Amino acid sequence: MNLQQYFPVLLFIAVGSAIGFALIAAGSLIGPHRPDAQKLSPYECGFETFGDARMKFDVRYYLVAILFILFDLEIAFLFPWAIANGAVGMVGFVTAMIFLTILTVGFIYEWKKGALDWE
Repeated sequence: MNLQQYFPVLLFIAVGSAIGFALIAAGSLIGPHRPDAQKLSPYECGFETFGDARMKFDVRYYLVAILFILFDLEIAFLFPWAIANGAVGMVGFVTAMIFLTILTVGFIYEWKKGALDWE
């Protein structure tokens, strides 16, 4: 195994990490330090906290979050197809259109059922 092939990757990681740590250190050294009660208070949705932190959430919150992740991941499957569009030809194009049709039908179904409504 030739380790010289990995040198650009390791160099990229090292330089990126060094720049990241340098920017964090510069921000903490140069930035103003004027803490007050408002800045040190816990921030939660723009209003004062109330009740127990372990209170139950509505299931619809999780449903919308899961649906977002689901559609986001399905759209991510289109990126490899878009890159290899010239190589897959007409079969790949028809397959991608079938995939998009199924995705659109599912999205319309969820929209009509009200799964995406936030109340």
